[in-house]
Amino acid sequence: MAPHMSGKGSESGTARILGSGTAGVAELLIFHPVDTIAKRLMSNKNKVSFSTLSSIIFREKATATLGKRFLSLFPGLGYAAGYKVSQRIYKFGGQPWFNDLITRHYKTEFTNTFGERKGKMMMQATAGSLTGIGEVVLLPLDALKIKRQVNPEAFRGRGVVRIFLEEGTTLYRGWGWTMARNAPGSFSLFGASAVTKEYILGVKDYSKATWAQNFIASIAGAVASITVAAPLDVVKTRIQNANFENKVSGVTVIKELLKNEGPFALFKGLTPKILVVGPKLVFSYTMAQSLIPLFGKYV
Repeated sequence: MAPHMSGKGSESGTARILGSGTAGVAELLIFHPVDTIAKRLMSNKNKVSFSTLSSIIFREKATATLGKRFLSLFPGLGYAAGYKVSQRIYKFGGQPWFNDLITRHYKTEFTNTFGERKGKMMMQATAGSLTGIGEVVLLPLDALKIKRQVNPEAFRGRGVVRIFLEEGTTLYRGWGWTMARNAPGSFSLFGASAVTKEYILGVKDYSKATWAQNFIASIAGAVASITVAAPLDVVKTRIQNANFENKVSGVTVIKELLKNEGPFALFKGLTPKILVVGPKLVFSYTMAQSLIPLFGKYV
């Protein structure tokens, strides 16, 4: 969930950027390895078993030392940093901005349609959905991060500037599937979190929720979000991790996946993502909420 937009000096624009950006960096360093494992499992088209798991996760470093195997889970860290920090700044600031916008202009419509209590939750969820759709602008960084994680051969020694110049709009491949994934995913994230606070925890003012309440609500929202978005996330990942010159449509990916791997393949990588997404959201949320007022004392 995003920090509350109170307009106080302790939550100035600069403090918000510094606080959420720092939280994004810390989150990246801790959770990037698990994200790499999830992406590699989602991209794997062969049968997964205990004997093949190591080669799928660590690839050519499967027989290397423990240290080298661990470091192999940090490919594309530079791209991941650019994407994760930008994403966290956008999410922490974007969702409350959209919520404020909806509240100012459409609160009456939401209240008349859903009632005051449910209308408030629907505005939170809708604001989250709009924020998720807008994340498509960060897609090139996400695409480069995924390629580094699962298909490093696609770079062939090229630097990021050269790739941007040569590939151009290719880096936005899968943008439609990304928006299709983010809309229900972000809706579920903020919506399930709001429902948990409202109905289970009895929180009326979400900005005054305790750490424990945010912890529970974040896990509920995250699990709902990841599960709902999982099939589209698998499709998006496979589109993005292909070589730059290979143009594969989402429909083709789905047809081949269902034919060769079965419907359950749409949920590949779901377990590690669910296992990490709760702590990840709680970690970044708590850290941002602590750092934003701290930075607000100086900027």
